[in-house]
Amino acid sequence: MTEDIFEKVKINLTPEIGFDLVGIDYFADSENQLYLVEHFEIYQDALNAKKERKNPDEYFILYKGAGGEFCCR
Repeated sequence: MTEDIFEKVKINLTPEIGFDLVGIDYFADSENQLYLVEHFEIYQDALNAKKERKNPDEYFILYKGAGGEFCCR
């Protein structure tokens, strides 16, 4: 996935409020490699859901920071 497409998809998947758990499908085409798994209101819930996955490194959490910036963990 090119860096530009990856960043655009991340921005599109980032919620205005709360936290989205996002997965990576390495076999999909570049625009569909990232997919929403679940939305959470509390960061700790999203983090726990990520840790419960079989391969937690294939998931990350998207959210907007206090200044409106796009954050990923």
